[in-house]
Amino acid sequence: MDRTELGHRMLERYEVEAFLTLAEELHFGRTAERLHLSTARVSQTIAKLERRVGVPLFHRTSRRVELTPVGRDLEEELRPAWARITAAVARAVEAGRGLTGLLRIAFTGPAAGQLLVGATQEFRARHPDCDVQIREAQLSDVVPWLRTGEADIALTCHPMRTAEVTMGPVLVREARMLAVPAGHPFARRGAVSAQDLARVTVLQVPETLPDSLREDLAPRRTPTGEPVSPGPVVATFNEALTLVGAGKGVFVVGAHVRRYYARPDVAYVSLEGTAPVEWGLVWPTDGATARVRAFSEAALAVLEGRAADR
Repeated sequence: MDRTELGHRMLERYEVEAFLTLAEELHFGRTAERLHLSTARVSQTIAKLERRVGVPLFHRTSRRVELTPVGRDLEEELRPAWARITAAVARAVEAGRGLTGLLRIAFTGPAAGQLLVGATQEFRARHPDCDVQIREAQLSDVVPWLRTGEADIALTCHPMRTAEVTMGPVLVREARMLAVPAGHPFARRGAVSAQDLARVTVLQVPETLPDSLREDLAPRRTPTGEPVSPGPVVATFNEALTLVGAGKGVFVVGAHVRRYYARPDVAYVSLEGTAPVEWGLVWPTDGATARVRAFSEAALAVLEGRAADR
């Protein structure tokens, strides 16, 4: 490496801190005390920096230390830039480790919203210095909101298996059911099987959802491999129920819909021989901050408390 390359190499953190502290103290002993270094180490660092720059940055005598014109110019430009860098790093550390600031939570559907209220109350009791913002999302909004930072964490249905999203623990499991038109032959039966899906049209969910969730809510084949006829793509849950009522297809739902979405044009029948519908928290894979982890712990604590009360 030649002298020009050496002079333009980025400054190391310890060099910047030594230079700015000495420029403020104008005393090697006090600078060493503030940086918890030896006086000799500070002197060596400044000397090395001056060799890289190519000119003295400080005038030194037995009685005083003062900045040279070049050193004064460097200090005036470097100090505000360094202050911005250290402030930005501090904010990043606070976002990653701190339990203050704002936690943005999304949820899909009224049942998830009700569960979220209890988890939020527990979280606020544990971490009163952290504000919480709650927003309802459509199912297709969840991954985009997590990707762009509109939400830090979401309570929604699983599975969302994708590299950019991490699934937290399952919080709720409920029976899987099928929403069918009120006048459909299935509506007169107490239950149907997953194999019966080959006899109907199944409404589809948006392609923007992870494949794992699309297959869970709108399977393409029955357990024995028979193809399932795909129906229209629905953007929202209410749109799905409206199309079901209009006879455009059936839709896979969880048992909570009987309480929150009673409709005269739609009947709900058990879907036997299938795994339960699962609900849980999801968050960005690169966004597992202390706030996110703490909220997940609070949600689990609420559920464990409810289970203990039964």
